[in-house]
Amino acid sequence: MSRMDRLTPNKSILDKLTPVQLISLYYFIAASVAAFLLSLPISHKDGVQLTFMEVLFTAVSAVTVTGLTVVETADSFSVFGIFMIALALQIGGLGVMALGTLIWIVLGKKIGFKERRLIMTDQNTKSIAGIVRLVKEMFIVILAIEFIGFIILGTYYLTYFDSALQAYYHGFFASVSATTNGGFDITGASLEPFANDYFVQFINILLIIAGAIGFPVLIELKEYLQISQEERNLKRFSLFTKLTSLTYFVLLAFSLIVILILEFNHFFADKTWHEAFFYSLFQSTTARSGGLSTMDMNEFTTQTQLFLSSMMFIGASPSSVGGGIRTTTFALVIIFIISFASGRNRVRIFGREIEEEDLFKAVVVTLLAMLMFFSVVIVITALDGHLSLNSIIFEVSSAFGTTGLSMGITNELSNFSQILLMGLMLIGRIGILTFLFSFNRGKTKDRYRYPKEKINIG
Repeated sequence: MSRMDRLTPNKSILDKLTPVQLISLYYFIAASVAAFLLSLPISHKDGVQLTFMEVLFTAVSAVTVTGLTVVETADSFSVFGIFMIALALQIGGLGVMALGTLIWIVLGKKIGFKERRLIMTDQNTKSIAGIVRLVKEMFIVILAIEFIGFIILGTYYLTYFDSALQAYYHGFFASVSATTNGGFDITGASLEPFANDYFVQFINILLIIAGAIGFPVLIELKEYLQISQEERNLKRFSLFTKLTSLTYFVLLAFSLIVILILEFNHFFADKTWHEAFFYSLFQSTTARSGGLSTMDMNEFTTQTQLFLSSMMFIGASPSSVGGGIRTTTFALVIIFIISFASGRNRVRIFGREIEEEDLFKAVVVTLLAMLMFFSVVIVITALDGHLSLNSIIFEVSSAFGTTGLSMGITNELSNFSQILLMGLMLIGRIGILTFLFSFNRGKTKDRYRYPKEKINIG
């Protein structure tokens, strides 16, 4: 060993990790800490004993804002445990690095370049510029939305519960769960008790959309509302906001229509038009990443269940609380297919040309997600053959999309199947690309090129 080597300090293991590897590690740590807190006796109701697997699954589901559970949340966890789940939902919804940044700011710590890169990776943004300001505004906007939801729902729940304390307790958790798209509930039956209460459904729909549409969209909307009318005429929304908003609401409207058609002669056969409309509207909204439901998913036809599985697979917008392949990924793949079929070699939208690298990433994300999805479905089908293929597809889609909807088979799965779902929930939350890049040390530059040759396709 040379004298210079002896004088050079050894790097810690964390220093050797790339930002994407650190983000993955931080989510594992967050899930582990949540599992430890939820395993404490103070987190359980009197007389309730939970296994390690039940606690771990709940913790991972909360940190990834999914909502799949193997035990009844309201029957198993104490008030302390419920608040720990709400805290885990906040961590998972905002992102571990966003919360860490806020703590650093409060402590007066300088946010360095490395920390900014971590935030950029966690929030899936392309630029490091203004990233700390983004986190601050994101935190303010989300907390404001949750607080408004808490006040509205808590006050409205006064007619449902015996005391104001109970009403606002349920209002608090419902607002956090809906805004973070967490899918957890403390009613024991999700929103089924409010199946005919359209006000509660409408507020929850707004909260779910606010969480799933994407933080940059909310911040741009906030800035738009704060400027004068003259400035609004000159305001130009970003391509991200235009594309993700259009895709989100087109898919929402499309889902509503499809559910109405598929269930017209089945679940909606004895329902009034407004009942059918709200059932369709709520289910099409919550299937994107929300996880709350106003009905038992088993009451839908097989074709509707499969359709909802595809919506959960797509998931929410990037830089949001949701999972899945993300709306922009789906949009770029569809636009790319249309452009290719039309004979165009450039992909354009809203007067902008899409980078080839982004198209490549969209295709990779979609193909890798499909490969993982079908692999997990096949393994779970082999391990839990007593369950229907349709219910397994629904469950796996829900885990990957961090949605939380279920046909009631979560606690019937084997331990290994539950571990697979936990893995999917984590991947769905951190993102396919982050997961994929966590296995390498960074970009490798090609030192030389090979001759090109065409190959027959299709």
